[in-house]
Amino acid sequence: MNLITGNDLKTGAVTWWTGDGWSTLIEDAVDAGDDAEAIATREEAARRVNVPYVVEAAPGPDGTPRPSHIKERVRALGPTVRPDLTLKPDDPQAIEQVI
Repeated sequence: MNLITGNDLKTGAVTWWTGDGWSTLIEDAVDAGDDAEAIATREEAARRVNVPYVVEAAPGPDGTPRPSHIKERVRALGPTVRPDLTLKPDDPQAIEQVI
Protein backbone atom coordinates (compact mmCIF):
# COMPACT_ATOMS: atom_id res chain seq x y z
CA MET A 1 0.00 0.00 0.00
CA ASN A 2 1.45 3.38 -1.04
CA LEU A 3 0.21 6.44 0.83
CA ILE A 4 1.15 10.01 0.01
CA THR A 5 1.86 12.47 2.79
CA GLY A 6 3.00 16.06 2.89
CA ASN A 7 2.33 19.27 4.76
CA ASP A 8 -0.44 21.82 4.45
CA LEU A 9 0.83 25.01 2.82
CA LYS A 10 -0.90 27.37 5.28
CA THR A 11 -0.61 25.58 8.61
CA GLY A 12 2.23 23.10 8.13
CA ALA A 13 -0.04 20.32 9.41
CA VAL A 14 0.67 16.77 8.27
CA THR A 15 -1.67 15.82 5.44
CA TRP A 16 -2.60 12.57 3.69
CA TRP A 17 -3.80 12.04 0.11
CA THR A 18 -7.48 11.02 0.03
CA GLY A 19 -7.83 10.26 -3.66
CA ASP A 20 -9.31 13.65 -4.48
CA GLY A 21 -7.68 16.01 -1.99
CA TRP A 22 -5.85 16.20 1.33
CA SER A 23 -6.86 15.42 4.91
CA THR A 24 -5.15 15.76 8.28
CA LEU A 25 -6.59 12.37 9.27
CA ILE A 26 -4.71 9.22 8.29
CA GLU A 27 -8.05 7.41 8.43
CA ASP A 28 -8.93 9.28 5.21
CA ALA A 29 -5.74 8.21 3.37
CA VAL A 30 -6.08 5.94 0.34
CA ASP A 31 -3.69 3.62 -1.45
CA ALA A 32 -2.26 5.59 -4.39
CA GLY A 33 -0.74 2.41 -5.84
CA ASP A 34 1.75 2.65 -8.68
CA ASP A 35 0.62 6.22 -9.44
CA ALA A 36 1.81 7.57 -6.08
CA GLU A 37 4.97 9.32 -7.31
CA ALA A 38 3.13 10.91 -10.24
CA ILE A 39 0.32 12.12 -7.98
CA ALA A 40 2.81 13.57 -5.48
CA THR A 41 4.64 15.40 -8.28
CA ARG A 42 1.39 16.73 -9.73
CA GLU A 43 0.06 17.91 -6.37
CA GLU A 44 3.30 19.69 -5.49
CA ALA A 45 3.45 21.37 -8.91
CA ALA A 46 -0.14 22.57 -8.42
CA ARG A 47 0.89 23.98 -5.02
CA ARG A 48 -1.77 22.06 -3.14
CA VAL A 49 0.70 20.52 -0.67
CA ASN A 50 4.27 21.06 0.51
CA VAL A 51 6.92 18.39 -0.17
CA PRO A 52 4.68 15.36 -0.72
CA TYR A 53 6.27 11.92 -0.69
CA VAL A 54 5.28 8.27 -0.81
CA VAL A 55 5.02 6.22 2.38
CA GLU A 56 4.73 2.43 2.54
CA ALA A 57 1.88 1.23 4.73
CA ALA A 58 -0.31 -1.75 5.51
CA PRO A 59 -3.86 -1.93 6.80
CA GLY A 60 -3.98 -1.91 10.60
CA PRO A 61 -6.23 -4.23 12.65
CA ASP A 62 -9.20 -1.89 12.15
CA GLY A 63 -8.45 -1.28 8.47
CA THR A 64 -6.92 2.15 9.03
CA PRO A 65 -3.67 2.55 7.08
CA ARG A 66 -0.64 1.97 9.31
CA PRO A 67 2.62 3.42 7.96
CA SER A 68 5.47 0.90 7.95
CA HIS A 69 8.03 3.27 9.43
CA ILE A 70 7.68 4.58 12.99
CA LYS A 71 8.54 8.14 11.85
CA GLU A 72 5.40 8.20 9.73
CA ARG A 73 3.28 6.65 12.49
CA VAL A 74 4.42 9.46 14.81
CA ARG A 75 3.63 12.05 12.11
CA ALA A 76 0.15 10.54 11.76
CA LEU A 77 -0.64 10.83 15.47
CA GLY A 78 1.29 13.96 16.44
CA PRO A 79 4.08 14.74 18.91
CA THR A 80 4.98 12.12 21.49
CA VAL A 81 6.32 14.47 24.15
CA ARG A 82 3.33 16.41 25.49
CA PRO A 83 -0.18 14.96 25.26
CA ASP A 84 -1.72 18.45 24.99
CA LEU A 85 0.05 18.91 21.62
CA THR A 86 -1.08 15.65 20.03
CA LEU A 87 -4.05 14.96 17.80
CA LYS A 88 -6.92 13.44 19.68
CA PRO A 89 -7.67 10.17 17.88
CA ASP A 90 -11.07 8.58 18.45
CA ASP A 91 -9.37 5.46 19.75
CA PRO A 92 -7.85 5.87 23.24
CA GLN A 93 -5.52 2.95 22.43
CA ALA A 94 -4.06 4.82 19.43
CA ILE A 95 -0.55 4.71 20.90
CA GLU A 96 -0.53 0.98 20.16
CA GLN A 97 -0.68 1.89 16.46
CA VAL A 98 2.60 3.79 16.81
CA ILE A 99 4.63 1.05 18.44
